[in-house]
Amino acid sequence: MSETVIGVAGLGLLGRGIVTSFLSRGFRVIALELSGDVQADARQYIKTGIEELVTRGGMDESLLHEWEARYTVTTNVPDLATCEFVVESIFEDPAAKRALYDELERIVGPTVPIASNTSALPISALQKGRKHPQRFIGMHWAMPCHLTRFLEVIRGEQTDDPTVEAAITLGRRAGKDPSVVQKDVEGFIVNRVGYAQYREALWLLENGVADAETIDRAIRNARSVWANIAGPFRWMDMSGLAGYAAVMERLFPKLSCEQGVPKVMRELIDSGAKGMANGRGFYDYTSEEVERWRKLLIENVWRVREMTSDLLNEDGTPKTGG
Repeated sequence: MSETVIGVAGLGLLGRGIVTSFLSRGFRVIALELSGDVQADARQYIKTGIEELVTRGGMDESLLHEWEARYTVTTNVPDLATCEFVVESIFEDPAAKRALYDELERIVGPTVPIASNTSALPISALQKGRKHPQRFIGMHWAMPCHLTRFLEVIRGEQTDDPTVEAAITLGRRAGKDPSVVQKDVEGFIVNRVGYAQYREALWLLENGVADAETIDRAIRNARSVWANIAGPFRWMDMSGLAGYAAVMERLFPKLSCEQGVPKVMRELIDSGAKGMANGRGFYDYTSEEVERWRKLLIENVWRVREMTSDLLNEDGTPKTGG
């Protein structure tokens, strides 16, 4: 097993999943987390995740016990001094991230890559004022981190090639399929496409085209045909380019250009709705329903993993006979 030491700052829902990914692949992890309650919750999450990867993912049973010897939790930034790569996964507050970077730059070597797990913040902005901006990079993970193959690696304006290569290599060793974002645009790849979809879905809802359940059902039934095996460009290739061009001419001018939070979304937020976190969102949920949806998500990720490995090679090409 690798003795590479990885630092992870922040043990929220994404941070603990990132830690699980590294521990399951033999890395030594030093995790920085100030809250004792969060530390305890994260340890249970990691334990459950490791058990799941062994019982269902086929990983060696020795992981069930030996991972704890490779896992250290601290409340002190200087304890990350020996790390060979650091992933910051605290809340999306640029000021808080910069304050943490100030401390990290005082204690880790000048060539140690420092990655921000962010879903939208520009990496180039986070690099400004740093002593060694070339070693800062973005790594956008997605829940459940220990199961999905998703990882975006985002190059900032000053990020150097060795840092990019180190992030790609680390991602692959952690079981991910990294997508490199060569230009640092806000939202990167997946969120820019995703938020365009959310905006259009909200426009349909606000304008009475259909209710939320109908919109969800229509999109789910359409995307499930191809989304597990292809992205939008492959799908356009498969289903006919000329037809898409003809529709674009008519449809693009009619799509939503909303610049702010749509009214229906703002009203939900202002009413106190937090989605499944408090049982109120576009739908209402009991605690039992929340748990069923959580389990369904995990089950779906496993099915996608299994289906994709059956149909596609590691490089994304179809398997013979698939």
